[in-house]
Amino acid sequence: MGTTQLTAAGVGAGDEVVVPSFGGADVAQAVRELGARPVFADIDADTYCLDPASVAHAVTSRTAAIVPVHLFGHAADVDGLRGLGAEHDVPVVEWEPLPRTDAIDAVRRRQYATYLGRRLRGVVVPTAGDGEEHAFTAYVVRVLGNGRPDRDAFRRALRMRGLECEVPVRVPAHRLPEYTEYAPTVPLPEAERAADECLSLPLSAAMTKKDLHRVVSACNGLGGLLRERAS
Repeated sequence: MGTTQLTAAGVGAGDEVVVPSFGGADVAQAVRELGARPVFADIDADTYCLDPASVAHAVTSRTAAIVPVHLFGHAADVDGLRGLGAEHDVPVVEWEPLPRTDAIDAVRRRQYATYLGRRLRGVVVPTAGDGEEHAFTAYVVRVLGNGRPDRDAFRRALRMRGLECEVPVRVPAHRLPEYTEYAPTVPLPEAERAADECLSLPLSAAMTKKDLHRVVSACNGLGGLLRERAS
């Protein structure tokens, strides 16, 4: 999207634009290129997308737009954000369209995600509630340590077993040096927690059942080192 849709929405120099801290660095950069100010808001712990409750606290009389990001194939709560935007006469500008969930590859990825979700132990698996759209463009789990982030150790152990896995967002945008001057005045605990805990495991429509079993075997072999998130 870049700056085009932001400009079309009327965003200009001196305006404020509410963006997600987790996964929102590119959005913040586009906002800054227009001379506007990115205002970082927190995310929902389950979807990793903008949390309307956090956005409500971030909106001011200078807010020109709210920009949600559909992350890892999970749809942001655009309806909830639009309702909030309507209350304050602020447009909601989607950073990019949600990947199609009815495409053959997306259907297959969802099937594989279900397979992994039923078999993985020791990590918190991604979910999609009733009626929620999820294309699973990435399969992102949470790795929880016993009072400390163990995600990086878990990643290293998996890679030693030959399993490619990546940290999707290592630092939330509000913690990056280039955005120090835009530091939020309130904590963004879910964005920071997600940056500490999230790990992207292999998932593609081209995977075989053997590939999926390999992911499960490698992860579950390390599951005893971790604990699942308390319900």
